[in-house]
Amino acid sequence: MTSLQSASTATLHPLEPLSAVEIERAVAIARQEKGIGDSYRFPCVTLREPPKAFVLSYQPGDPCDREAALILLDNATEKTYEAVVSLTQGKVTHWELIPDVQPNIMADELSDCEAVVKQHPEFLAALERRGITDLDLVVVDPWAPGNFGFEDEVGIRVSRCICYQRVTTEGNFYSRPIDGLVPVVDLNKMVVIRIEDLGVVPVPPDPGEYEAQFQPEMRQDIKPLHITQPDGPSFEVNGHHIRWQKWDLRIGFNPREGLVLYQVGYEDQGRLRPILYRASMAEMVVPYGDPRPQHYRKNAFDIGEHGIGMLTNSLTLGCDCLGEIYYFDAALTDSRGNVAITENAVCMHEEDFGILWKHTDWRRDSVAVRRSRRLVLSFIATVDNYEYGFFWYFYQDGTIQYEVKLTGILLCGVAADNLTHGTLVAPELNALIHQHCFCMRLDFDVDGCPNTVYEVNSEALPPSPENPMQNGFYAVSTPLKIEQDAQRIVDPFKGRYWKVVNPHVTNRLGQPVAFKLIPGENVLPFAHPDAPILKRAGFMTKHLWVTPYDDAELYPAGKYPNQHPGGEGLPKWTQANRFIEDTDVVTWYVFSHHHVPRPEDWPVMPTAYSGFTLKPLGFFDANPALDVPPTSAYNGNGHCHSS
Repeated sequence: MTSLQSASTATLHPLEPLSAVEIERAVAIARQEKGIGDSYRFPCVTLREPPKAFVLSYQPGDPCDREAALILLDNATEKTYEAVVSLTQGKVTHWELIPDVQPNIMADELSDCEAVVKQHPEFLAALERRGITDLDLVVVDPWAPGNFGFEDEVGIRVSRCICYQRVTTEGNFYSRPIDGLVPVVDLNKMVVIRIEDLGVVPVPPDPGEYEAQFQPEMRQDIKPLHITQPDGPSFEVNGHHIRWQKWDLRIGFNPREGLVLYQVGYEDQGRLRPILYRASMAEMVVPYGDPRPQHYRKNAFDIGEHGIGMLTNSLTLGCDCLGEIYYFDAALTDSRGNVAITENAVCMHEEDFGILWKHTDWRRDSVAVRRSRRLVLSFIATVDNYEYGFFWYFYQDGTIQYEVKLTGILLCGVAADNLTHGTLVAPELNALIHQHCFCMRLDFDVDGCPNTVYEVNSEALPPSPENPMQNGFYAVSTPLKIEQDAQRIVDPFKGRYWKVVNPHVTNRLGQPVAFKLIPGENVLPFAHPDAPILKRAGFMTKHLWVTPYDDAELYPAGKYPNQHPGGEGLPKWTQANRFIEDTDVVTWYVFSHHHVPRPEDWPVMPTAYSGFTLKPLGFFDANPALDVPPTSAYNGNGHCHSS
């Protein structure tokens, strides 16, 4: 195990994340120059990434202005500011008022909000009407309110709260919602605006406990499983620069997106060939499908409204990660600008992944087989009731896979007579039907720039003299030339995938080099086109978007989705219908996990999986994993024989 503090950072690359010292200095400079007092909060302090052109031309030792990007909220004036602090120059170089926006919600706002609600006389009276008197068993869970056009919420930083009652102080409160009781709080003034009481409904009786202390007995038939690498792992780390076999990449970590990949490349033919300049989970939205008054506003933007970087877990060896682990810490801030270190935020390790390739020549009694090994980069965030594991996998054959692992606890309400919008998972408890919609921002540079994105569909060859047995079919590649033509949905019946091509570089067969994006599980939203959620998260209506590179276009629902009425991000940018052929393109892939809950998902959900794959397509001249040695060559067990 190694932490970030022991990694060598002798040469500071422009994309190296801000250190704790740099964050402290950036906040101090902003405080001093702008006279920032106690009423200010710091929703975000992170590296201001240098322009792409500068990074691509950067050579070790070149001068680089280290800059911090800050978002600030003044509770007293209810105004939001953006600032840039030059750490090189030691001064604020940019300060701007951003009108009519609400920054992301911060953790201590949530705890402050709960404390205020639990002291309010109307809330206490509402609890008494339900026979609830022990406040130690009551949980007030603040949520972002969304935007549904209510005039009394315009210009106010609002939270709407969901309430629960535990059976014991250590119990699972999500199993016992207090339906119909909704405190609404002004987060800037930190005062209760109103207590919405839709009527007394009995709290579901089942405690829904899942922790080990509540189980009558544990399984006794599990033997230890050890994963060891006596000679250590095969990767090399310098700061946040990673080399593993032929892979070469950098990582960053910020409060909003969490883990970010930079400059992903693969060594081939004596050079490092670029594939991705920047890749991250840019937004995730969880729309719920219950239209009842206490539930229809549950549409969480977990990245834009909260920030999965801020909600990242400190990972534990043997539990979250197994094997020979290298950890990266994350230097973040709390809402007051104090440095907050999340230890072991990112886990990196190698793992066996079965057979890489194999063939048996039975005539010669010769077997050639190679085992697949992959590099894993992951982090896990807890967003209220749900846990999300975000995993990047790098394979020896040049494949990249992205996978979200979903677990945690279902969001439930009291079961009504009609369970159309959910599933009964415990007595009187309805698990709400919902979706998890993820949007990836993938800035491809396949063997450099420019690139072109193609859609590939397979078609059947009509009956003809050339197809006498009517078995023919073929793949058709269509270039996506303008933004409006590049708003696409998956079609498994056509074997649809998309490929990012560099038309100016060819392999030994004269084919342009490319990477293909292979969809996995997917679905479209079921909300009506006029629903407020689709005005705010219009990107969900398509699975693929392609835009020309613009360093200001980072978030598909806009920079400030919290309480925003919508219309920002991808739907707005692509109205310009810019040309995207043979240029520096950004591919946005949207994938969704559709969750109709099961009783087996209760009280804690077994992990579900969703994601996609990037595979080389003519990027290499042949199988790039031919040089992976037989297992016996590095394990010394002699069990695998090869030609």
